[in-house]
Amino acid sequence: MTSTNFTGFLLAVVSSAFIGSSFIIKKKGLQLASADGPRASVGGYGYLLQPLWWVGMITMIVGEIANFVAYIYAPAVLVTPLGALSIIVSAVLAHFLLKEKLQKMDVLGCLLCIVGSTVVVLHAPDEKSLTSVQEIWELATQPAFLSYTASAIAVTLFLVLYCAPRYGQTNIFVYIGICSIIGSLTVMSVKAIGIAIKLTIEGSNQAFYFQTWIFVMVLLTCVMVQLNYLNMALDNFNTAVVSPIYYALFTAFTILASAIMFKDYSGQSISSIVSELCGLITILSGTTILHSTKEPDHPILTDLYTPLSPKMSWYIQGNGEPWKQKEEDASPPFNLITVIRQDHFK
Repeated sequence: MTSTNFTGFLLAVVSSAFIGSSFIIKKKGLQLASADGPRASVGGYGYLLQPLWWVGMITMIVGEIANFVAYIYAPAVLVTPLGALSIIVSAVLAHFLLKEKLQKMDVLGCLLCIVGSTVVVLHAPDEKSLTSVQEIWELATQPAFLSYTASAIAVTLFLVLYCAPRYGQTNIFVYIGICSIIGSLTVMSVKAIGIAIKLTIEGSNQAFYFQTWIFVMVLLTCVMVQLNYLNMALDNFNTAVVSPIYYALFTAFTILASAIMFKDYSGQSISSIVSELCGLITILSGTTILHSTKEPDHPILTDLYTPLSPKMSWYIQGNGEPWKQKEEDASPPFNLITVIRQDHFK
């Protein structure tokens, strides 16, 4: 492993540690805030006054910055899969701090993620040295990557304009597909901007090149689209299902985009490529196992009454058994308790 790859690897690990910890710290802050007021899930904002929640937010920001810098020093095929380590950190900390039991399958999932990450790190391609943002622009405008970008935009538009209105709330792959495809372009823009910042710090100012600002605009646009549809996915589907599918698709599309744009695998042997793919599959398997063992949060009841049909009257007998009154029935027995619809008094 080269020194730049090792630097990127360390930053990716640090990023995962901070991001994984931030989830637990913020959840702890949310729990403390909910003890004094309404929960965030029902519109409460008391967590904004909770210092622990802000500690978690700052921790997440530090982790995201470390992840951003990691893309400067290492290829996306190395940095992106290591994001699974944050899940391990969250699972372990949740066991000790939130009293969420770490099951045997969770341990297996953690081990698979660690083994897969090790394989990916050992067989990751070296980061190519770039001396200006113009070189990155040439890579971004090569026919192969332009074809990928055009295909990605076309598929995204199809999903947004046709599939989302019809199947978005029933098919989990619609929203997640949009996030994953656009996410791959986000990472490419992040890497380009990161390299531009690095070169600028080293003395070669890249702010004078218009290509730098194009990458910035692409990044901002992609991030807004990505966050919008990720929120839609989380709002409509269980997080335990969304997370592994999103991680799998996002990682796959990012590696594909990076391989096309930066030619990460050029010069690598077939055995190294196959080994890295096996490592990636191992990480995906571990991630899926970790999320499959999570129990969904119990829904919060906002209404103690259940709507009843206006065409029938239900009664509860003294022994607890229900009895429905029919039109031809006489008055109910004396020992029956009437269940009145909630809109009776409206």
